[in-house]
Amino acid sequence: MVVFLSRLLSSAIGFVATVIFARLLGAEVIGIYTLVITLVAWLSLGGRLGLGKAMKKRISEDENRGEYLFAGIVAIGIMLMLLQVVVFTGQRYIETYIGGFSEYAALSVVWFVSILLVVQLAYVIITATLKGQHLVHLAGILDPIWVFLRSVFQVALVVLGFSVVGLLVGYIVGGILVVVIGTVFISIRLQTPTRVHFESLAEYAKFSWLGGLKSRSFNDVDILVLGAMVPSSLVGIYSIAWGLTKFLDLFGNAIGGAVFPEISNLTAKETEDAASRLIEDVVAFAGFISIPGAVGGILLSDRLLMFYGSEFVRGTEVLSLLLISILLYSFMRQFLNALNALDRPEIAFRANIVFIICNTTLNIILIYFLGWIGAAIASVLSVTVGTLHSYRLLVRTVSIQLPYSEIGRQTVAALLMGGVVWLLRSLLETSGLIRHNLVVVSVLVGIGSALYFTTLLVISTRVRSTINRNAPFDLFFLNK
Repeated sequence: MVVFLSRLLSSAIGFVATVIFARLLGAEVIGIYTLVITLVAWLSLGGRLGLGKAMKKRISEDENRGEYLFAGIVAIGIMLMLLQVVVFTGQRYIETYIGGFSEYAALSVVWFVSILLVVQLAYVIITATLKGQHLVHLAGILDPIWVFLRSVFQVALVVLGFSVVGLLVGYIVGGILVVVIGTVFISIRLQTPTRVHFESLAEYAKFSWLGGLKSRSFNDVDILVLGAMVPSSLVGIYSIAWGLTKFLDLFGNAIGGAVFPEISNLTAKETEDAASRLIEDVVAFAGFISIPGAVGGILLSDRLLMFYGSEFVRGTEVLSLLLISILLYSFMRQFLNALNALDRPEIAFRANIVFIICNTTLNIILIYFLGWIGAAIASVLSVTVGTLHSYRLLVRTVSIQLPYSEIGRQTVAALLMGGVVWLLRSLLETSGLIRHNLVVVSVLVGIGSALYFTTLLVISTRVRSTINRNAPFDLFFLNK
């Protein structure tokens, strides 16, 4: 819950900041900024090559923590130096890809890419170590802190007229500060590693790195391809739609991150079957937020995009498709997370390969023939394939029962909510009682959310018992 609320807070802060940037700077500048951050994300993936996940896994096993931390820092540091060589060697190609950047800054974009890489990889080390220490809640709190700090600096710099440079400098300064803060909570003392520790990290990382590539593929491959095929303004609108979509992944992401060390610890000390009940619980709540969020988001997609300005409403269809893809991805994430926590990265590797090939191929083909809407369609199709394939591999690995009944209850509650929201929206728009977009959306979201959770409390024993079990005091009215 701490991780979820932390990420919810960070997303809320980011949402407000992005609305400000979109209205002050427009879709083109947002598109250029997104391309820089996306490029850095892909490069940093090459810098860690699964080492962050390997560090988290090995440190969470409670043995030789200091040696694994030191080995991870050394390995990632070496990869960072190699990446810097690649960045400056390929300066001309990077400047050509992000061509619009030179219109807003005298300094080459590669300098910003270089510094951002250092910040990103340092953050990977800090969060992986905290999660490995079973301090997942503290690692989660770093997210909203970074978003808050960078948003404050970004808004200040944009208001002062620094445009896309202000966005990037604010991102860098916020990242440096949050790395310093995170370091304070690391209690592991560095110990000199042996060859065995490096080999152990490499053994896990050689499979788990593809999981990071899978995540980047789902999050950014469409934007990366769009950057080469469509104008920056469309990239900006698409990135805004994607940013809204990621709200729905917060709860599933929080559950997966919180439970990974526990499944890992159970597997290391007992048997894989000991973790099966925990995996079933995770899957049961994977769609707890994403199912109603997708239904409500599709119904209000045009009004949600209106927050950013009228030019962003062009992304209504894109947003609806991306909401469907994130709903499916919330389940795919849990299946793959469970495989990695069970120390079966080689199986997750196979699932990730299928998804990445499917997603990349479909994005290139569909964007070429259908334009930017093809990117959203590619996401839906590739995630559907990835979800089915990863589930098939998981049930072959460990004995679990998919909680169909619980997922069905969540779907029923979400559809009921959707019907009421659709009716209320029609009445409000017909009567003209409320005209302000923010007020209309707030009313509909508030009523819809209340109806969904109330319905679920009534029809789901599992939800009632879970809430009561985790509450700080006994909620007697849920004991029925």
